[in-house]
Amino acid sequence: MADSKLDRLTGDAAVPRKNGELVFDEPWQSRAFGLAVGLAERGVFEWEEFRTRLIAAVRDGGGDPGASPATLYYRQWLAALEALLADKGLVQAHDVADRAAQFAAGERDEVF
Repeated sequence: MADSKLDRLTGDAAVPRKNGELVFDEPWQSRAFGLAVGLAERGVFEWEEFRTRLIAAVRDGGGDPGASPATLYYRQWLAALEALLADKGLVQAHDVADRAAQFAAGERDEVF
């Protein structure tokens, strides 16, 4: 199921690959990837809803120009996922921002 969903992500929204394999620079990227795919497979949201958000996030661009292409992409992936979950009322945007700031400051060290 995940492969057919990923095949629908084309152009700039296509998942980074090298020799056909998915590219993740850091563990958080694979977690964000798995979370989006898993939630869609469980029916929390339709894949097309996420895809539309991801395309918009990629189109809007932004981010650290010194970051790798995979890091930039998965930041956009995560932004799309966070926005979709917030719009569905499953998370509060401020709670996500607060939790991210806590991790960045070293105040949390939970690993999933």
